[in-house]
Amino acid sequence: MTPPHDTPLALLGYPAESARPLRELLRDLGLTALSVPTEPLGEVLQACAALAFRGALVALPVQAAVLAESKADASALRAGVADALAFTRGAQAHATCTLPDALLDTLEDSGYPVRGARALLIGQSGDLGAGLALTRLGLGSLTLAAASHPEAEGLARGLSPSLKAHVTSRSDPALVTLAERADLIVLTAGPLPPGLLQPFHALLDLTGRTGGAASKAGAALVPLARLPELRLARRLYHATGQRFAPEVLIELARALG
Repeated sequence: MTPPHDTPLALLGYPAESARPLRELLRDLGLTALSVPTEPLGEVLQACAALAFRGALVALPVQAAVLAESKADASALRAGVADALAFTRGAQAHATCTLPDALLDTLEDSGYPVRGARALLIGQSGDLGAGLALTRLGLGSLTLAAASHPEAEGLARGLSPSLKAHVTSRSDPALVTLAERADLIVLTAGPLPPGLLQPFHALLDLTGRTGGAASKAGAALVPLARLPELRLARRLYHATGQRFAPEVLIELARALG
C-alpha cells in the first residue's frame, strides 16, 4: 500500500542534482519533500513555517548558518551546526544537531562497553560536541584534546564536576603519554596525531579515515556502520514527528551522504 503523502518536508541546501532522487526516496516513506532556496535564509525559514512545512533536513553547507535564524537546542549550540529543523507557524524554527544522540544509539547497538572507559577525545570545538555525548554513558575519565588549550577549557566547562577530566591541545607533545592512560580513543575531526594508537586501544573514528592506522597499530575499531541510518531516523523524527525504523532508511542515508 502506498503511504499518504501528507507530511511536507523541506530539503534545505541540497543541490538540484541530488534533490530529485532524495524526493523519490522520501516519497516511498510517505513524505512529500520539496527543495527550498537558502537565500535570504531567515525569510525562507519564515516562509516554510507559513506554508505549513513540518520541518527540514539541512545540508552540510548551510548547517552553521541556520543557527542564527533559528531557536537552537543545546546539542546544536554545542556543535555549532544544525542538521534538522522543526517549524511552528509564528515562531522561530527549532534547530537540533542529531549526531550526539545518534552516536549513543550506535554505541549501544554495537555493544561496546563505554561505561567506565578512560577516553581521549581529539577534535575541534564543534565536532567535539558529538564526542562529549559519551559522558552520558558513564565514562570513567576523560582527556579532551581540542585545537587549542583555551578551546578545550571552554568545552570542559559544560562537563559534570563529578567526571575526572583533563584538557589539552591536540598539538601537545605529551599527548602520546596521555593516550597511554586511555583505553578508548575518539577522533571527531582532523587527522589522528601520529604515534597514539596502541594494541590495547579501541578507536571510535567519526572521520572514517583512520581504519588503516588502527589495523597497523593492532587497535580495535568500534563499529559505526549503522550510524548514518540511526542519525537519519533522529533527523526525520525531529523534522516530521514520525518515527522510522533505521532498517528502511539505509538507501536514503546513503543518498544524503
